[in-house]
Parts: sequence; structure tokens; C-alpha cells
Amino acid sequence: MIIFLYSIAAAVVLIYLPFLVVAYARVRIGKEMLATPRAMFDKLPPYAQRATWAHQNTFEAFMVFAAAALMAYVSGVNSFTAQVAAIAFVVARFLYSIFYILNIPPLRSLMFAIGMLGSTTLIFLSIIQATN
Repeated sequence: MIIFLYSIAAAVVLIYLPFLVVAYARVRIGKEMLATPRAMFDKLPPYAQRATWAHQNTFEAFMVFAAAALMAYVSGVNSFTAQVAAIAFVVARFLYSIFYILNIPPLRSLMFAIGMLGSTTLIFLSIIQATN
């Protein structure tokens, strides 16, 4: 199903969306911080620090999802449930970053769980498909 490949591509884009918020904050801090971008983390406003953490966490979640979506693609999973799982991951991870940056922990945690459920669903469906 091509939806798995599209969802991987969308997930790649989602990795860098929180970083746009960080870039905005870096520009506001000033040019002197361009020489040492990692050293300026403590000088970032709280929303940009949270955006940095969302950016880093999205890398971690992407690795699991990419493997799961590729497993589904290669094993030939072709079900509505798998499509919903792939789309749910992308939507949940988009909202995860928003809720992280806005500092809404309960909703952020819910989106994290939905994203992981999407990845886990794809893994299980792939294993079932491969064993049949």
C-alpha cells in the first residue's frame, strides 16, 4: 500500500517542524549565538526548549514507525486498520509537537500513546501477514 510510503515521507517532514520554532527563537536571540548553537539551549525561551525536546523525540518515534511502515509495505499488509494506524501516527505526531510546544502534558502524552499504538499495530499486522 502506497499509504505506508507516504506516511513515512510525512513523518520525515514532522521531524523538522518543531525545529522551525527553535530556529525562530535562535534568530530572536541574536547572531552571537550562531557560533555555538548547542551552548545557547539554556538561553532559549521555554517554548523553544520544549520544541527542541519535541524535535529530538520525533527522531526517536520515527525510527520505530519507519520500520513498522516498511514491514507493512514489504509484507503486503492491505487492511483498513493498517491504513488508519499509519495515518493516526502521522496526525498524532503532528499534534504531539504542538501540545509539547504549548506545554499541555496530558494531550502530549495521549498523542505519544496514539502514535506508538499506530506503530505497534503495523508491526503486529505485518507479523500476522508474514506468518499466513
